[in-house]
Amino acid sequence: MKLRLYLGVLLGGVLLAVSGAACAPVANKPISLASFTENYVEVSISLEHNPGGESYLSGTFTPSDGYHLYSKDIPIDGVNGLGRPTLLELATDGQMKAVGALTESVRPEEPDFEPRELLVYPVGAVTLRLPVELPPGKGWVNDELRVTYMVCSANQCKPPVVGKIVQVHIPGADALDSR
Repeated sequence: MKLRLYLGVLLGGVLLAVSGAACAPVANKPISLASFTENYVEVSISLEHNPGGESYLSGTFTPSDGYHLYSKDIPIDGVNGLGRPTLLELATDGQMKAVGALTESVRPEEPDFEPRELLVYPVGAVTLRLPVELPPGKGWVNDELRVTYMVCSANQCKPPVVGKIVQVHIPGADALDSR
Protein backbone atom coordinates (compact mmCIF):
# COMPACT_ATOMS: atom_id res chain seq x y z
CA MET A 1 0.00 0.00 0.00
CA LYS A 2 2.79 2.42 0.89
CA LEU A 3 4.57 1.58 -2.38
CA ARG A 4 1.43 2.40 -4.43
CA LEU A 5 0.97 5.68 -2.55
CA TYR A 6 4.64 6.59 -3.11
CA LEU A 7 4.44 5.72 -6.84
CA GLY A 8 1.21 7.71 -7.15
CA VAL A 9 2.77 10.79 -5.55
CA LEU A 10 5.93 10.40 -7.65
CA LEU A 11 3.97 9.95 -10.90
CA GLY A 12 1.71 12.89 -10.04
CA GLY A 13 4.77 15.08 -9.40
CA VAL A 14 6.31 14.06 -12.72
CA LEU A 15 3.09 14.84 -14.60
CA LEU A 16 2.80 18.19 -12.85
CA ALA A 17 6.42 19.03 -13.71
CA VAL A 18 5.97 18.01 -17.35
CA SER A 19 2.71 19.90 -17.78
CA GLY A 20 4.20 22.97 -16.08
CA ALA A 21 7.24 22.88 -18.33
CA ALA A 22 5.05 22.72 -21.42
CA CYS A 23 3.23 25.89 -20.36
CA ALA A 24 6.34 27.90 -19.57
CA PRO A 25 6.93 30.76 -22.05
CA VAL A 26 9.77 30.01 -24.43
CA ALA A 27 11.42 32.52 -26.76
CA ASN A 28 10.84 31.76 -30.43
CA LYS A 29 13.83 30.80 -32.52
CA PRO A 30 15.42 33.72 -34.38
CA ILE A 31 14.38 34.14 -38.00
CA SER A 32 17.37 34.38 -40.33
CA LEU A 33 16.94 37.41 -42.58
CA ALA A 34 20.25 37.77 -44.43
CA SER A 35 23.93 36.84 -44.39
CA PHE A 36 26.93 37.80 -46.44
CA THR A 37 30.71 38.06 -46.26
CA GLU A 38 32.52 41.17 -47.44
CA ASN A 39 35.95 42.65 -46.69
CA TYR A 40 36.96 39.96 -44.19
CA VAL A 41 33.71 40.12 -42.16
CA GLU A 42 30.86 37.60 -42.08
CA VAL A 43 27.56 39.34 -41.28
CA SER A 44 24.45 37.44 -40.14
CA ILE A 45 21.20 39.32 -39.58
CA SER A 46 18.18 37.83 -37.83
CA LEU A 47 14.92 38.80 -36.18
CA GLU A 48 14.30 37.76 -32.57
CA HIS A 49 10.84 37.76 -30.98
CA ASN A 50 10.11 36.98 -27.36
CA PRO A 51 6.87 35.79 -25.71
CA GLY A 52 6.30 39.32 -24.36
CA GLY A 53 5.80 40.50 -27.93
CA GLU A 54 9.09 42.39 -28.21
CA SER A 55 11.06 42.11 -31.45
CA TYR A 56 14.77 42.72 -31.98
CA LEU A 57 16.81 43.05 -35.12
CA SER A 58 20.13 41.30 -34.45
CA GLY A 59 23.31 41.57 -36.49
CA THR A 60 26.40 39.50 -35.75
CA PHE A 61 29.64 40.76 -37.30
CA THR A 62 32.39 38.13 -37.31
CA PRO A 63 35.75 39.36 -38.61
CA SER A 64 38.48 37.02 -39.85
CA ASP A 65 41.06 35.92 -37.28
CA GLY A 66 43.22 38.76 -35.98
CA TYR A 67 40.89 41.56 -37.14
CA HIS A 68 38.86 43.90 -34.95
CA LEU A 69 35.81 46.09 -35.56
CA TYR A 70 35.24 49.67 -34.41
CA SER A 71 32.69 50.88 -31.85
CA LYS A 72 29.15 51.70 -32.94
CA ASP A 73 29.64 55.08 -31.27
CA ILE A 74 32.47 56.54 -33.35
CA PRO A 75 31.51 59.07 -36.07
CA ILE A 76 30.34 57.72 -39.44
CA ASP A 77 33.51 59.11 -41.08
CA GLY A 78 35.75 57.71 -38.33
CA VAL A 79 38.02 59.66 -36.04
CA ASN A 80 40.31 61.92 -38.07
CA GLY A 81 39.33 59.74 -41.02
CA LEU A 82 40.40 56.51 -39.28
CA GLY A 83 37.99 53.59 -38.76
CA ARG A 84 34.25 53.36 -39.34
CA PRO A 85 31.53 52.51 -36.83
CA THR A 86 29.91 49.08 -36.75
CA LEU A 87 26.23 49.80 -37.44
CA LEU A 88 22.97 48.01 -38.16
CA GLU A 89 20.38 50.59 -39.25
CA LEU A 90 16.83 50.66 -40.54
CA ALA A 91 15.98 52.32 -43.84
CA THR A 92 14.46 55.76 -43.22
CA ASP A 93 11.27 54.86 -45.09
CA GLY A 94 11.27 51.19 -44.11
CA GLN A 95 8.56 48.92 -42.73
CA MET A 96 10.22 48.43 -39.31
CA LYS A 97 10.51 51.24 -36.78
CA ALA A 98 13.19 51.49 -34.08
CA VAL A 99 11.71 51.57 -30.56
CA GLY A 100 14.93 51.77 -28.58
CA ALA A 101 18.68 52.17 -28.75
CA LEU A 102 21.19 49.98 -30.58
CA THR A 103 23.10 47.83 -28.06
CA GLU A 104 26.33 45.86 -28.36
CA SER A 105 27.36 42.44 -27.04
CA VAL A 106 30.85 43.57 -26.02
CA ARG A 107 32.22 46.86 -24.76
CA PRO A 108 34.64 48.82 -26.92
CA GLU A 109 38.10 49.60 -25.59
CA GLU A 110 40.36 52.61 -25.87
CA PRO A 111 43.24 51.73 -28.20
CA ASP A 112 46.87 51.89 -27.12
CA PHE A 113 47.59 54.34 -29.95
CA GLU A 114 46.40 57.77 -31.04
CA PRO A 115 43.71 58.89 -31.47
CA ARG A 116 42.48 57.42 -28.18
CA GLU A 117 38.83 58.21 -29.00
CA LEU A 118 38.98 55.67 -31.87
CA LEU A 119 37.24 53.01 -29.76
CA VAL A 120 37.69 49.41 -30.89
CA TYR A 121 35.98 46.14 -30.02
CA PRO A 122 38.20 43.27 -28.89
CA VAL A 123 39.19 40.86 -31.66
CA GLY A 124 36.25 38.57 -32.40
CA ALA A 125 32.54 38.67 -33.12
CA VAL A 126 30.25 41.53 -32.09
CA THR A 127 26.46 41.35 -32.03
CA LEU A 128 24.36 44.49 -32.29
CA ARG A 129 20.67 44.42 -31.29
CA LEU A 130 17.99 46.97 -32.09
CA PRO A 131 14.48 46.82 -30.59
CA VAL A 132 11.99 47.23 -33.44
CA GLU A 133 8.29 47.50 -34.10
CA LEU A 134 7.20 45.28 -36.94
CA PRO A 135 4.60 46.38 -39.47
CA PRO A 136 1.00 45.39 -38.66
CA GLY A 137 -0.62 42.34 -40.21
CA LYS A 138 -0.03 38.64 -40.72
CA GLY A 139 1.72 38.92 -44.09
CA TRP A 140 5.40 39.15 -44.90
CA VAL A 141 6.84 42.28 -46.53
CA ASN A 142 10.11 43.38 -48.10
CA ASP A 143 12.29 45.86 -46.26
CA GLU A 144 15.81 47.28 -46.35
CA LEU A 145 18.55 47.62 -43.76
CA ARG A 146 21.89 49.44 -43.88
CA VAL A 147 25.12 47.95 -42.59
CA THR A 148 28.39 49.78 -41.90
CA TYR A 149 31.71 48.44 -40.58
CA MET A 150 35.46 48.36 -41.06
CA VAL A 151 38.07 45.91 -39.84
CA CYS A 152 41.75 46.26 -39.13
CA SER A 153 44.48 44.00 -37.84
CA ALA A 154 47.79 45.00 -36.28
CA ASN A 155 49.24 45.28 -39.81
CA GLN A 156 46.49 46.39 -42.18
CA CYS A 157 42.97 47.71 -42.62
CA LYS A 158 40.40 46.54 -45.13
CA PRO A 159 38.25 49.02 -47.09
CA PRO A 160 35.17 50.12 -45.13
CA VAL A 161 31.66 48.94 -45.94
CA VAL A 162 29.48 52.03 -45.49
CA GLY A 163 25.69 52.04 -45.71
CA LYS A 164 25.50 48.72 -47.57
CA ILE A 165 21.83 48.09 -48.44
CA VAL A 166 20.63 44.65 -47.35
CA GLN A 167 17.27 43.40 -48.64
CA VAL A 168 15.22 41.42 -46.09
CA HIS A 169 11.80 39.77 -46.00
CA ILE A 170 10.12 40.34 -42.61
CA PRO A 171 6.91 39.15 -40.98
CA GLY A 172 4.12 41.40 -39.82
CA ALA A 173 3.65 41.63 -36.06
CA ASP A 174 0.55 39.43 -36.09
CA ALA A 175 2.39 36.68 -38.00
CA LEU A 176 4.83 36.25 -35.10
CA ASP A 177 2.20 36.34 -32.37
CA SER A 178 0.48 33.34 -33.94
CA ARG A 179 3.66 31.20 -34.05
